[in-house]
Amino acid sequence: MLLAASMFASQTASACTSFLIRTSDNGAVYGRTMEFGFELESRAMVIPRNYKLSSTGADGKPAASWTGKYAAVGLNALGVTALVDGMNEKGLVGGILYFPGFAGYADAAKSDPAKSLAPWDVLTWALTNFATVAEVKAALESMAVIGVVQEQMKIAPPVHYTLHDASGASLVIEPIDGKLKVYDNPLGVMTNSPPFDWHLTNLRNYVKISPHNAPPLTIGSQSFAPLGEGSGMLGIPGDPTPPSRFLRALGYTLSVQPRPSGIESVRLAEHIVNNFDIPKGWIKVAGEPLEYTQWSTVADLTNRVFYVKTYTDPVLRAIDLKSFDLDAKTIVSAELKPGMAAPALPFAKP
Repeated sequence: MLLAASMFASQTASACTSFLIRTSDNGAVYGRTMEFGFELESRAMVIPRNYKLSSTGADGKPAASWTGKYAAVGLNALGVTALVDGMNEKGLVGGILYFPGFAGYADAAKSDPAKSLAPWDVLTWALTNFATVAEVKAALESMAVIGVVQEQMKIAPPVHYTLHDASGASLVIEPIDGKLKVYDNPLGVMTNSPPFDWHLTNLRNYVKISPHNAPPLTIGSQSFAPLGEGSGMLGIPGDPTPPSRFLRALGYTLSVQPRPSGIESVRLAEHIVNNFDIPKGWIKVAGEPLEYTQWSTVADLTNRVFYVKTYTDPVLRAIDLKSFDLDAKTIVSAELKPGMAAPALPFAKP
């Protein structure tokens, strides 16, 4: 069993990338990719208001339970009634990202069950209960994230969390050594390991990176101009490791030209997301393909529209939260159906 769990854990994910961009009218749009080494079988879900939810405790024991205050939309994984990425009706949005080698959960035996959450339930708890990251931050002071083995994974998945609200405020939550480290995130960007504060320190190695072209270098009477456009970005790392993706995501979010809230900003976020797409085979272990980008999401926090595209159907599909009955009694769920064929162009026959 231990060997199987170790092998399973080594073939999971460490390549998720998330970010927030501001719009020209002071709104915000969120984007992220989801990489994993086995099929997550994610489904789209809409959780209505006043829906009764509960977390999974260790060894089948009960944990926190609550009645959700807000409706939320997003994606689940592995058949669990919990969101791994999503947005609520107030514009609070966020995701669960892998955090291998550093996640350390509270001991369930020493935690109050009524204030305890399994790692995969934290995001759902936040999105169904709170409207802003400030509210989440205050509520976390009394909560514990406990080590619970996920049935299909055979391990307690090592994860951390990113949250953003409609004002543009961002938060990072990391379970380390049994405690929750909570950071305000003025950058709006997060990837994977190491911890968030390490990424902030690493950023100091790249302070001269710029979207502006470098000026020519003059030595004596000779001038040496850059060989092409983009010379200000010379030295920015291009590999798929978490520290490199963190820097690139920040570079994109700082340099793109803001657009109005709505489809223009959604498409802008999609362009950024596309830069972190990992096709099958790019990352391998012992010669075998490992993780790949199973799906990507973009969320319009102003208009409350959640978009998703998948590996087999890379066309953004919209889920307008406002179009659902948010006072329904049941969760609405739908399969992410693949569509390999390209849509026909709207050209008339000659």
